Amino acid sequence: MEAYNFTVPSVPTWLNKGDNAWQMTAATLVGLQSVPGLVILYGSVVKKKWAVNSAFMAFYAFAAVVLCWVTWAYKMSFGQKLLPIWGRAGPALDQYFLLSQSELPATAHYGPGHTLQTGVATQFYPMATNVWFQCVFAAITVILLAGSLLGRMNIRAWMMFVPLWLTFSYTVGCFSLWGGGFLFQWGVMDFCGGYVIHLSSGIAGLTAAYWVGPRSKKDRERFPPNNILLTLTGAGLLWMGWAGFNGGGPFAANTVSSLAILNTNVCTATSLLMWTALDVIVFGKPSVIGAVQGMITGLVCITPGAGLVQGWASIIMGILSGSIPWFTMMIVHKRWKPMQAIDDTLGVFHTHAVAGYLGGILTGIFAHPDLANMFLAVTNERGAIYGHNGGKQVGKQIVAGLFIIGWNIVVTSIICVAIKIVMPLRMSEEELLIGDDAAHGEEAYALWGDGEKYDTTLHGLSDGPVLNNNNNTNNNNNHHSSIGATQIV
Repeated sequence: MEAYNFTVPSVPTWLNKGDNAWQMTAATLVGLQSVPGLVILYGSVVKKKWAVNSAFMAFYAFAAVVLCWVTWAYKMSFGQKLLPIWGRAGPALDQYFLLSQSELPATAHYGPGHTLQTGVATQFYPMATNVWFQCVFAAITVILLAGSLLGRMNIRAWMMFVPLWLTFSYTVGCFSLWGGGFLFQWGVMDFCGGYVIHLSSGIAGLTAAYWVGPRSKKDRERFPPNNILLTLTGAGLLWMGWAGFNGGGPFAANTVSSLAILNTNVCTATSLLMWTALDVIVFGKPSVIGAVQGMITGLVCITPGAGLVQGWASIIMGILSGSIPWFTMMIVHKRWKPMQAIDDTLGVFHTHAVAGYLGGILTGIFAHPDLANMFLAVTNERGAIYGHNGGKQVGKQIVAGLFIIGWNIVVTSIICVAIKIVMPLRMSEEELLIGDDAAHGEEAYALWGDGEKYDTTLHGLSDGPVLNNNNNTNNNNNHHSSIGATQIV
């Protein structure tokens, strides 16, 4: 018990129990967005033969990120400054570090004449709370990226990709915008991850999809969800979990947190309804999957400005997030051959990159100066509509987005090329025909799935009689015993 013999009491004077309780709750809500939220959504929105593989890509990524985060990545994202884009790597495992008051050491901001304008950001809870809260954000970013690669990526290549991308891509965007890096010091607004999480995952997903290659021809032609009701379940967990996502952004249970949660839900509902309305107008009927896409674009778009804009602005952002990504996905993508050449399985580029960049720019337009002063380290920032050089903020938002886009294209490409030297990024054609059974030796349902080819090495031949079309017994052992939609009779 000597290891737990602290001179510091378990309830230090700086601890705010309300803030600590809320921040741990918010972290749990964000964690639930991934496990089980996106695990369920991915496992159900794909073709039946890819349900296990898709769910496991998310499940594995969550676990891998947790270990990498506490071992080296947290301090690269929120530690002492090493470079303008990177913190100094190191473990976040020491008990004295984890039980000390949370702070972001590189966030002090100096004004003209190198006079201190805003001190180091500190929170009224222990460092352990902040490490875990930021960990679930890192995890969901990689999982969102995976949505572009479902249905064909070599699972062993994915296992290598996750820690490499977290280390060389996510930590850079995170430190640059949140941890005290050059974009943070410049006054770029990203309340809770429109750029750090969504723009980066959308661009990296599209880039990785280019290098991995497309799904099989049959899967690209027909890829129906295997369970739309479970897709709605996963989507519901994602939506409700966003209360922790944006509500935890202020690092406190305060008034900005309340505003952020309300704005999040208003924008999301508006976006879902807008996407659905466009589906009805253009295609004649509402799409459930389309409604889920509209929900996601609304959540993503409001994220960079959730606690920085007024309620009426969140409605405008919802209208635009339900229409502009709809247009890029349903019209531009289907008519522009360069976009069709890259197989982005779930359209993550549209739902996260387009919506995230859109949200960042709109935040630069609508951010209220009073709300900005409550949250940002750089004082006197404001959206373009509030004058007083507010138009400069839009320029900052555009430039910051371009940096995130450029970094992710380059770094993701390097990672994919490096992995490709060691192993194939894409499954073999044989594995693509079979699906989960070939990749994992497991299937989602108690029937052998809808793979276009029956894997005789795993299932063998039927030893018993098989009924023919006339209900007569046929003892020909060349028939395969199977059930379900692909039953051979």
